[in-house]
Amino acid sequence: MKTSLEVEYWVVDDDGDLVPPETLLDLSAQIDPEFVEPMLEIKTTPCTSMVELREEFVSRVGHVVDAAREQNKRLVPLATPLHASPAEIPYREKAGTNLQRRTVGRSFDDARVCAGTHIHFEQSNVVDQLNALTALDPAFSLVNSSSYYRGERILECARPFLYRRSCYEDCPEQGQLWPYVDSVAEWEDRLETAYDGFRERALERGVDPDAFDEEFDPYDAVWNPVRLREAMPTVEWRSPDTALPSQILQLAEEVRSIVTYADARGTAVGETGAAAGSADDGSVVLPAFETVEEITDAAIHNGLEDSSVRRYLRELGLVPSAYEPLADRLPDSRITKRRAKKLRLEAARQLEADLDRHRVRA
Repeated sequence: MKTSLEVEYWVVDDDGDLVPPETLLDLSAQIDPEFVEPMLEIKTTPCTSMVELREEFVSRVGHVVDAAREQNKRLVPLATPLHASPAEIPYREKAGTNLQRRTVGRSFDDARVCAGTHIHFEQSNVVDQLNALTALDPAFSLVNSSSYYRGERILECARPFLYRRSCYEDCPEQGQLWPYVDSVAEWEDRLETAYDGFRERALERGVDPDAFDEEFDPYDAVWNPVRLREAMPTVEWRSPDTALPSQILQLAEEVRSIVTYADARGTAVGETGAAAGSADDGSVVLPAFETVEEITDAAIHNGLEDSSVRRYLRELGLVPSAYEPLADRLPDSRITKRRAKKLRLEAARQLEADLDRHRVRA
């Protein structure tokens, strides 16, 4: 099952201030601008093995980090910038972003403080892949890298709250987790319904229909934690925060193993309240969707401190004790702008040290 990564990083200068990546975007076709200025996205090609994925990802991130240091810039692996005003995170001028802002409303501003990781899996038995990744949603807590928004500690896992519950609160079909499906046709029907609703909302807010149709099609008008993509084509898992390269690769390997098994053996949904496990025929028994939602909520609020979250992840085959989320290294008190800049630089140093360890191994 070919697998690829897309990881978003904040860009800061040597003082810890957020800055545009500028010429860093010219280093490779695998580096993309994001919809806000002080962020970039590093992508890998589809890789057939974890060895290949690990080597390519570490090489690409390392190349950008080295080039950034030559420009007195650093990459920061935090899900939010900890403390930043809207003026410090300007939108990149893009027609699609402007239309989305008009359609979603003021809450869309919360999306611009979110940096995440997207893992793409080559489509195979798509329903089993979609459903397995849906059940794995609370695994974002394993690589949680920020609990802060505008200097305040809001919840243990800040990014999934800000992105899903705040930004897309009034457009849940666009940004929140969808239930399991029984067929690809069911997913596509849901996609069409979500698209039609989003288009209707846009037109109600004065968006020109031709302008909307030029920027969006059904596949490009949802930003859910799990979605299908036409490119390659893939099943995309968007649940995790950005984090250290080793943490991302560790999670990608574990999740890939679970999805590969589910793809080969099939999945079934268990009864409400039942734990995940295996059926007599070897298929993967997933927890009821109501349980997924309950544990996701517990993960957002409490992270790995919640015993129900740890138990749930273990039942799915993950090892919570093997992870040390970056958010656990942050202070518990309110963060000033000056402290946020220092913490960004500390996170950048941790990323560079993490890369150095991988390079030595290679």
